[in-house]
Amino acid sequence: MDQPIGPRLRQIRLRHRLSQRQLARQSGVANATISQIEAGKLNPTVSMLKKVLDGIPVRLSEFFSDEPETPDRVFFRADELTEIADGGVSFLQVGANLTDRAIQFIKECYQPGAGTGRHAITHEGEECGLILKGRLQVTVGEQSAILRAGDAYYFRSNQPHSFTNPGSEPCELISACTPPSF
Repeated sequence: MDQPIGPRLRQIRLRHRLSQRQLARQSGVANATISQIEAGKLNPTVSMLKKVLDGIPVRLSEFFSDEPETPDRVFFRADELTEIADGGVSFLQVGANLTDRAIQFIKECYQPGAGTGRHAITHEGEECGLILKGRLQVTVGEQSAILRAGDAYYFRSNQPHSFTNPGSEPCELISACTPPSF
């Protein structure tokens, strides 16, 4: 995606014929927050952007994708992975637009102190991941643990969940979720 988040959000909102106020009502995010994002004055966390996009509804992968994926594509080079996050968090997704796909597979990287945001994420399906390097605090419902290289998680995604890197080095992991929800 070549376009910054704010103008891209405005373009998609208008394409769906929604005013900022309508999107605010449908997403549960304040109108002022949506206005600040669109104006480029606020860089939303992953959880905040997902919450806004749920009001349209548009998946994060669709938001960050410039082109639809060809369904018969099999191989993806490292430089062809689709970035679907911004800021201190990187989500490199295998494939661009996952419409009509059953699995979302992501290489994630959280910079020290970075996370999905203060708002927990919820969506249908299941999610799992394996920590490759660093540390990641995973909170699912009332449970929380700091995972290290070699540790893993697996949970139903309809439970509120969030991820944060409490360490001093980047945390890298591989994750999958079904159905694709970002």
